[in-house]
Amino acid sequence: MNQVMLLLLMAALSLLVHSVPAYNTSLPLDCEDVYNLKISVKKNASVPSGVYTIYPSGSNKPVEVYCDMGCLENGGQHNEKWTVIQRRIDGNVSFYRPWEQYKNGFGDAKGEYWLGLENIFLMTYREKYQLRVDMEDFEKGSAYAQYTLFYIDPESSNYRLNIGGYINGGAGDSLSYVNGRDFSTFNKDYTGYCAETYSGGFWYYGYWTCHLANPNGLYKYGNVGSSYTGIMWQSWKGYNYSLKTIVMKIRRMGLEDLESL
Repeated sequence: MNQVMLLLLMAALSLLVHSVPAYNTSLPLDCEDVYNLKISVKKNASVPSGVYTIYPSGSNKPVEVYCDMGCLENGGQHNEKWTVIQRRIDGNVSFYRPWEQYKNGFGDAKGEYWLGLENIFLMTYREKYQLRVDMEDFEKGSAYAQYTLFYIDPESSNYRLNIGGYINGGAGDSLSYVNGRDFSTFNKDYTGYCAETYSGGFWYYGYWTCHLANPNGLYKYGNVGSSYTGIMWQSWKGYNYSLKTIVMKIRRMGLEDLESL
């Protein structure tokens, strides 16, 4: 093979590789890294659930995030360390936001927030993650849905959702419906109307039914007058119920998780 052909082949191969910032492995990428770094400094250290700093985009862009460290009511812990990427608990933060804010993140990690599509992409690009969605209604009921496959594509693909491997936690599956769909906001809506119609930013489907789940919709209270509005998870509470809380969190897949698939 001559030198020109070799250079052309190398250039073609480079186009197949996603371009992501170089990452310093000494910085925590997610909440599991936070936990491991702290106990590596002090064995048996207490690492409670709470707000910590992670660095998906590198040392120049620290991000505050809420970490569910698996704290149990009896003071013990289990092994699952979850990184919260979205949280709705009281309606104090508006989620009717433009594309740039959904890309970069908004809100307060101590309360309601969205971690940011770019951060989620950088995390799920590097490692295999699963997603869990915890939810509560206004009658003290709770349920969850879990997915063993979760990652999103880069902004050049509109942060397209890739999700699968549903595990039933009582809530039913209202998210696989939008697998393979692009993210939409009111000022960059690939469905043409869903984000503005349902007052949020999410992976909407379009056509006749925009969504079966609307975690980033308007915060409302229980049964609402019109279907598909509010914070909806259709397979659990139906089309006309807006949830009290909903939390989306991700966890890196370990060897034992992958072997159990």
